[in-house]
Amino acid sequence: MHQGSCLCGAVKLEVDVTHLPKADACHCTKCRKWTGHVGVGVEVPRDRVAIEGEDAIRWFASSDKARRGFCGTCGTSLFFDPLDKVKHSWTGVYMGLFDGPTQTEIGLHMFVAEKGDYYEINDDAQQNEY
Repeated sequence: MHQGSCLCGAVKLEVDVTHLPKADACHCTKCRKWTGHVGVGVEVPRDRVAIEGEDAIRWFASSDKARRGFCGTCGTSLFFDPLDKVKHSWTGVYMGLFDGPTQTEIGLHMFVAEKGDYYEINDDAQQNEY
């Protein structure tokens, strides 16, 4: 079980998995604007996520394929959620929400062609231009 919350605690979550998968670091312009830097999250089965304070979550349709959830009180970026629930049974949870050790690592850097010019990627994880 992995637990976490937004900055103010209005939204709390539990992800009922033994091990979190490797995280994806998205360097696209939208994720950088959404999170203030790089969007790093894990895809977890939607039915394994329990949320307390769901009424505080606000959703933003960031494209015709996905919506992004944030805390309406403190603004914390929470979720990247595909709209096609038949094709995608997962939701993306941002790593910064988790309390305590996550025992995972970044496995993929995506959209590195759009990364900011103010940082370098210095790990051995796979990098995809898009």
